[in-house]
This record gives sequence, C-alpha cells and structure tokens, in this order.
Amino acid sequence: MQQQRNTIQDWALDDRPREKMMTKGAEALSNAELMAILIGSGQPGLSAVDLMRQVLARYGNSLKQLSRATVEDLMQIKGIGPAKALTILAACQVGQRRLNEEVREKNVITDSQDISNYFSYLCNQPHEEFHLLLMKQDLSIIDSVRLSKGGYTETVVDLRQLFEEALRKHATVLALCHNHPSGNLHPSRPDDNITKRVSEVCQIMGFRLLDHVIVSDCGYYSYADEGRLG
Repeated sequence: MQQQRNTIQDWALDDRPREKMMTKGAEALSNAELMAILIGSGQPGLSAVDLMRQVLARYGNSLKQLSRATVEDLMQIKGIGPAKALTILAACQVGQRRLNEEVREKNVITDSQDISNYFSYLCNQPHEEFHLLLMKQDLSIIDSVRLSKGGYTETVVDLRQLFEEALRKHATVLALCHNHPSGNLHPSRPDDNITKRVSEVCQIMGFRLLDHVIVSDCGYYSYADEGRLG
C-alpha cells in the first residue's frame, strides 16, 4: 500500500503551493494553499496545507468568519501556535484593508449600496458601532466618524456630538451607519428612535439626512430605501 504523503516536500512539484503559484498564478491556489504559504509549516504528520484546511473547516470555510477569530481561538487548534495564529489574522486584516481601500477610492456616495460598501468593515466587528458619514452638497465624502462603540445588541449615540462633528467639518449632508453583529437586519426600536430624532434635528438645522444603513454579514437595511427616514 502506498504511504500517505504528510509533508509538502513529498508532493509533486505542481502540487506544492509555492511552486504552483510560481507556475500557475495565485488564482490557481485554494485559500488553504495560499494560507499555507504564509504559515510556512504544518506539524508532524500534517502538511501546512492540510493544517490550514482544518483551520478553515472549523470556520465553515469562510474567510470572513476566520477573520473574526482571536489568537486564543486559533491556538485551540492543534498545530497552531501564537506565530501562526498572528500570521493568519494579519493576512485576514490585509485582505480587509485592501477591500476598504477599493471602496474608499470612490469619493462620492450615490445610494445605500455605496454606504454599505463604505462601512463593510463593520460586518467583522463583534460589537455594535455607530458611525457618521459627513458629505458636501454634491455627496462627495468629507470624513467619517465613529460616534460610539457598544455591546453585542446596542450602542448609544450622543446627538450633541453628532451635530458638533457635522458643524465642525462643514458638512451639509449626513448619513448614519451601524452594524448588527447578530446578523439580524431588522431595525430595533432604538434604531427607529435615533433615526427619527436625527431626522428631526436635521430639518431644524438645515442638514440633509441621506440615509441610515444597518449592515451585517447578511447584507444591509436602508431606511431611505424603505421610505422610513422621517
């Protein structure tokens, strides 16, 4: 009976991740193979690729779910120590930053999808965060500000801080965005209340409230699209 290969060095040249990437390009590699190149080695009896297959399987073969892991979570997997855990999470973070960079290169907001894309990184947060997007009259982006960081189900927003930021940055158009770590996109009563209060103050102070968008792994919810801004 043929002995099972356990190390990458035993594999055919075309199957080794580094050599495969050199000859066929990165797109030809699986996520496990790409990650294996980064972690460098597996453990006795298990190649780096097989180890990464185990890691990915633990997180449903989802890079998004993997990016939410902590160093301590990953170290519970046999063969993953602090160095490998940090390497895996650093790779996930680089991927997320590249995505954010592409999104933010578009400097004008045209619809709720643009707002959702702009704040897509919030989908990876294990807690709620509430952000304010500040724009000029032509909907070009001035800045974004995190107004609060809360727990798993709720965060508190200070209206005074919100409008102070808008006035200080000379914004005329505002958009709100926060995440639901639970994945449930249905707005809560506090979500409705803060939307209503911000909308009312915007009307008094002469700001335009463009939208309030809730983001999660499941997609996004737009108050403007649903006709519920105020």
